[in-house]
Amino acid sequence: MALKGFRIRRLSGHRKYGVAATNLKDLLCKACALLQLPVADARLCLHEDGTEMTKARFQKVPENSELILLAPGEEWQGYVSEIQRFLNAFSSRTEDIVRAARTLLSDEGSPMRRKLLSDLVHNLSENIRAENRVEDEKWFEGIESRFKTKSSYLRFSCESRIRSYMKEVGGYASTIHPPARGKFLQIVEAMLKKLKSERYNGRYFDRTAQENACLCTPQGWFSCQGPFDAESCPGRHSINPYGNKESRILFSTWNLDHVIEKKRTVLPTLAEAVQDREGKEVNWEYFYRLLFTVDNLKLVHIVCHKKANHNLSCDKRKVYRKRKRPPKIRKSLV
Repeated sequence: MALKGFRIRRLSGHRKYGVAATNLKDLLCKACALLQLPVADARLCLHEDGTEMTKARFQKVPENSELILLAPGEEWQGYVSEIQRFLNAFSSRTEDIVRAARTLLSDEGSPMRRKLLSDLVHNLSENIRAENRVEDEKWFEGIESRFKTKSSYLRFSCESRIRSYMKEVGGYASTIHPPARGKFLQIVEAMLKKLKSERYNGRYFDRTAQENACLCTPQGWFSCQGPFDAESCPGRHSINPYGNKESRILFSTWNLDHVIEKKRTVLPTLAEAVQDREGKEVNWEYFYRLLFTVDNLKLVHIVCHKKANHNLSCDKRKVYRKRKRPPKIRKSLV
């Protein structure tokens, strides 16, 4: 049989060696001798997809194909493994990767590849660790000088959203019939007092807050929680507004979406409860959680924000407080 040539390298190496053989056994023996690996339990697989070489496949695989020589216990998944190797290099070779990507961009004409390379340079150039204005002045461009840290500005951003929800709640009082409006305004005042004590829940965007109190990682990464009717984000959207100015601006398009809708459901139910309470005490803390907390808020990428009617209702069992029974009067013994 005629010799058939291949390009072979080890899993941990990058240098490729040309090896020619008439069959798989001959190829494996030559490759192991050249790369100093025991033949016992060694395997050859295709570089592109990790398919293991067999006697039958030896004949079908095109000549000059690239193969990976694997020792016992080693695995290769083709381009998936290459991506993993590439991602692992981020932490230690970031500057080298950015430099190489910029070099490719200077000569690259394909729009798709230019987009991939420019996104790569953009993401790897982020100054995520910087927190103070002096450490990342470009991030603070266009932001008032009173904000000295990224966390303080992102906290303010979250507070502003919650304040706007509170403003809508207060404005809803005009729709309440006058006899019940006073009670509604009392509830609004109680909610506002609680919000102030909680600093308008700005901790949700503050990476310096306790880990179980914010919606991001300690590094500042936020993940989309998916549409209101899904358990997770189908697009795996994520963003780090702490990284650079562009990401900070893009993050402002993400929504804190009410699962049970604020305007269509929560506020009308609250108004109904106030007007029809018939002596019962309205459980305003329940409505507070629906309006202002992550009990009913999901952080979603704009693509995952569905504006259609959610068709979800409030839990009627929680609208009113349970009445406390008066203590029994014990009859004194004569």
